[in-house]
Amino acid sequence: MATRGVCVLAGRMADTIEIAAAADAAGLEAAWTSEFNDRSAIVALAAMAQNTRTCRVGSAIAYAVGRSPLILANEARGIDELSGGRLVLGLGTGTKGMQIGWHGVRDPESPAVRLEELVPLLRRIWRLHEGPVRHDGRFYSMNLTATAEVLPPVREQIPIYTAGVNRRMIETAGRVSDGLVCHPTFSSRYVREVVRPAIAQGAEKTGRDPTQVEVVGMLLCSVNEDEEAARRELAAQLAFYAAPRAYGPMLEASGFAGEAERIRKAFADGDREAMIVAVSDEMLDAIGVAGTPDQVRAGIARREPDFDHLSLYSPSFTMSLERVQENTLELIRVGAGA
Repeated sequence: MATRGVCVLAGRMADTIEIAAAADAAGLEAAWTSEFNDRSAIVALAAMAQNTRTCRVGSAIAYAVGRSPLILANEARGIDELSGGRLVLGLGTGTKGMQIGWHGVRDPESPAVRLEELVPLLRRIWRLHEGPVRHDGRFYSMNLTATAEVLPPVREQIPIYTAGVNRRMIETAGRVSDGLVCHPTFSSRYVREVVRPAIAQGAEKTGRDPTQVEVVGMLLCSVNEDEEAARRELAAQLAFYAAPRAYGPMLEASGFAGEAERIRKAFADGDREAMIVAVSDEMLDAIGVAGTPDQVRAGIARREPDFDHLSLYSPSFTMSLERVQENTLELIRVGAGA
C-alpha cells in the first residue's frame, strides 16, 4: 500500500504552516508544497520544516530553472538541516513558455537533458567538503573551491525527485533521480502504460534498479457532502490543467484527446464555463476523486496501487482560498483514516 501525504499550494505562509502541521499531527508520511509565479517553494519548505516533527517535507515541485546549481544546493542543504534530514527536493522545469516568460531561460530546449546534468551536479556540490567541484557542461559550468572550512551536510544524500509529463522527461527520473513527481492529471492507464515503462527504460540506460525510484502521485481530490459541487470543483481544476497544448499527448494517451481539444478551444474563446463542461465524467473519474468523505476514501483506495506514495491535492481553480484550505484540511482527515 502506498504511503500518504498532502500537498498545499494556495494561500499564504500561515496557511501552508497550518496544513503541514495538521498533516504531521495526523500521522501522514509527507507534506508537499509547490510554487507558481507568486510563490516560492523554498520559503514554504523552510516554514514547513520548522513547524513539523516527523513527516517528510517535499517540493512538488520547485523550479530547477532560474536558480544556479550552487544556490539550489545550498537552499536544499539548509532546509534539510532545519528539518533534521526530512527534505525531499522535487525539481521540475515547467513548460517552455514558463521557462522563457517566467524565468528568462534563453535555451528552453532539452529540459530532460538539463535535469540529467543538474541532478548529479547538485550531489557533487553537497560533497564540496571532500574537494573542489569543476564542471563544464551544456547548461552549467562551475569551478567551485572551498575558501574556508566546509562542513558536511546533515545527510550524505538528500533525495532528489524530478517531475515529468511526457515519456522522455519521465525517463529522466529512471536515469538519475530518486523519485518521480507525477502530474495531477495522470490516470491509472497512463501510469501503467507510460510512466512505469519509461522509468524502467531510463533506469536500464544508467544501470539502475527502477524499483528504487519512488513514484509519487498527486491525486486531485474534492470533498463535499454535495457530490455535484465537489465534482464541479474537480472538473474546473482538470480543465485548467488540460488547457496548455503541452499536455495534449499525455491526455490523448489516457483516452481523453476529445475532451482536451474542447477544453483548449473554450480556453482560447475565454469561456471558462465551457472549459469545465468539456470535462467528461469518464475523464474526471479516471484522473481525480470527488464526492462525499466516504466516496473520496473509496476513490483514494482505488488509486493507491498506482503509486508508491500518494499525495492528496486540493483543486483551487475558481475556488476561494478559504474553500481550498477547508478542503485540504478535510483531505488530511480522510487520508489519515479519520
